[in-house]
Amino acid sequence: MLKTDPALTAQALLPAVRRLFELSAAKIDRLERRWNADAGTPVFTVSGEYTSRGWTEWTQGFQFGAAILQFDATGDERFLKIGRDATVQRMASHLTHVGVHDHGFNNVSTYGNLLRLMREGRIPEEAWQSRFYEVALKVSGAVQAARWTRLGPDLGYVCSFNGPHSLFADTIRSMRALALAHQLGHVLMAEGDRPVSLLGRLLQHAEATARFNVYFGQGRDAYDVRGRVAHESIFNVSDGAYRCPSSQQGYSPFTTWTRGLAWILCGYAEQLEFVSALPENAFEGFGDKTRTFARFLEVATATADFFVANTPTDGVPYWDTGAPGLVHLGDYLARGSEPFNDHEPVDSSAAAISAQGLIRLGNVLVARGQGDAGRAYRQAGLTVARTLFAEPYLSTDPAHEGLLLHTVYHRPNGWDHVPPGRKIPCGESAMWGDYHARELALLVQREAAGGPYLKFFLD
Repeated sequence: MLKTDPALTAQALLPAVRRLFELSAAKIDRLERRWNADAGTPVFTVSGEYTSRGWTEWTQGFQFGAAILQFDATGDERFLKIGRDATVQRMASHLTHVGVHDHGFNNVSTYGNLLRLMREGRIPEEAWQSRFYEVALKVSGAVQAARWTRLGPDLGYVCSFNGPHSLFADTIRSMRALALAHQLGHVLMAEGDRPVSLLGRLLQHAEATARFNVYFGQGRDAYDVRGRVAHESIFNVSDGAYRCPSSQQGYSPFTTWTRGLAWILCGYAEQLEFVSALPENAFEGFGDKTRTFARFLEVATATADFFVANTPTDGVPYWDTGAPGLVHLGDYLARGSEPFNDHEPVDSSAAAISAQGLIRLGNVLVARGQGDAGRAYRQAGLTVARTLFAEPYLSTDPAHEGLLLHTVYHRPNGWDHVPPGRKIPCGESAMWGDYHARELALLVQREAAGGPYLKFFLD
């Protein structure tokens, strides 16, 4: 299990954070010079160079959002220009994309970050520019909320790109798009001019995900281990009945794909912060704030505990907790991760996403007076960050376009590059892994420097 360093501080990680952003600058510049937009969106590297891989265009917001985070961390305005210009020129189609569940990834990472920087006073306040970002986020939140499968009068979910029968674990992070649009005073206008609350849909989606994609050790099935996550839940859309767990990118429906686990852990931790900031009367018609907070906390702590228990000592998990090759690694949870083993790949992107979730969950608990539990989660997140901000996970080779090495995209489909002489994927990067490494580093940097707390929603 993860071996937490109880003495580690954000301040102690600052030298590693500075080095990460120094390396990051050159990698963003290199990709910006080389990438041909006609080739689609960069997804993951092959032999150190980013390539596209058609499934959905879910990584473009990470490409341009990375430059915005680089400006945020360093103040170098040429990265602001890269991110802002690309957002204006290339992200409009993502605002009205009705066929995906990825609005939180694409649009909060771009329009959302730009609006946040303006609200923080990091970039000049310009009314037209602020309104542009606000309208974009309103559109994104409403379009995402319209991709809706109804399970009952008070339950439903934003369905995945697989279709109306499919609820993905990933989509909890797209609820940020609904949250921002709600905060900006927007609603979804349905048939007959019926206004639909975006907060209401966020809460219903979060409950559906908690109920069907997360396990709590209550005997739901023979594999019901507290904190385990199913990547996908399948429903009968005729009557809303739950049918079975499934997985698109994990080993099986009854094992835990660790990036799906990470999306849940980070997504609910962020939503805990959002719920904490809302007034009590915001929940009228949707339950109440206390019960909502308790439910989100139940999910976040269960998945956090599962991550800690099922991850090697340095905090980088293997790609799936039930991957069949793990049996050949012996007691792999009792030692550090081994990205160059011959049996199963690790997934550093799952570690980067989870580390942020652990820190945010810890901060929520500390703020509520649960200091011991909160500090345990925070220290776990910082420990993972320390591992990722150093070799062999931090990419120091200037010829490699990726920043965070040893990520995995789709192991079952065999999409990930296996280097010559190796038996499993290793040594490569992915857009979401690089972006979340930067986001994690920025979260740590702001805490260490006493800056404003990094959050997706508005004050």
